[in-house]
Amino acid sequence: MLNIEWRQVATLAGKEFRDRMRNRWVLAVALVFAVFSLVITYFGGAQQGQVGLRSIEFTIASLVSLVIYLIPLIALLLGFDAVVGERERGSLDLLLALPITRFELLLGKYLGLACALTLSTVAGFALDAVLLYRQFGWPGLYHYLGFMVSSVLLGLAFLSLALLLSVLTRERTRASGLAIALWFVFVLVFDLLLLGLLVASGGEFGGQALAYVLLLNPADVFRILNVFSLDQMRSLYGLTSIVPPALANPWLMGGAMLAWITAPLALATWRFRA
Repeated sequence: MLNIEWRQVATLAGKEFRDRMRNRWVLAVALVFAVFSLVITYFGGAQQGQVGLRSIEFTIASLVSLVIYLIPLIALLLGFDAVVGERERGSLDLLLALPITRFELLLGKYLGLACALTLSTVAGFALDAVLLYRQFGWPGLYHYLGFMVSSVLLGLAFLSLALLLSVLTRERTRASGLAIALWFVFVLVFDLLLLGLLVASGGEFGGQALAYVLLLNPADVFRILNVFSLDQMRSLYGLTSIVPPALANPWLMGGAMLAWITAPLALATWRFRA
């Protein structure tokens, strides 16, 4: 059983969080989310000739693309140099000389960055939540809060991947390049490859088993979690339309997202200890 000095972990987490607050990173990201979410909420239906608040389902479906493009990129850029940056600056050896284990060091850094990312995400979407509550009441707010929680989980999943990259690499430039490549693969390439295979095979490739391949991408898990239950929106999201009803269970998708958070973090811990 792990013997964790939580005071040490909290100290490291607090330092990471304060560093992000000091350079106004949280404020900048929150403003980006706030501006984009308000614009999409009001003008997301412009292509259909409508502007302003529509249904809560349409609002969430419109915001899904924003989250999938921005939050993974922000999380990867936030965490890619968490360890390799300390190594290049020569401060990693100083940290390890303190009475703290490598696991506690990694956990403290992750928790501090996770708090900064969570705060910026929630703050960015908070104004939109107030407007939707005034328009749709508690039922609308309930669904929107679920969307916000899943957005935070998506960010934490990519933050875990960023920390893994930071442990595996020896140079910041290499880590940053791999972070961008990872974003490119998960957000842009993955679905295009599956969709291309599906179209090229006339819909015969993989059958329903192809839908379960989507679980290998945290961005697709997030998309399924927020869009699959919206029948009127499924046609807008390509691969989501092939998802079988078995994957419509939000608890199953939530478990898959938690696996994407814990697995890379566990692998990073194992590699950092080696």
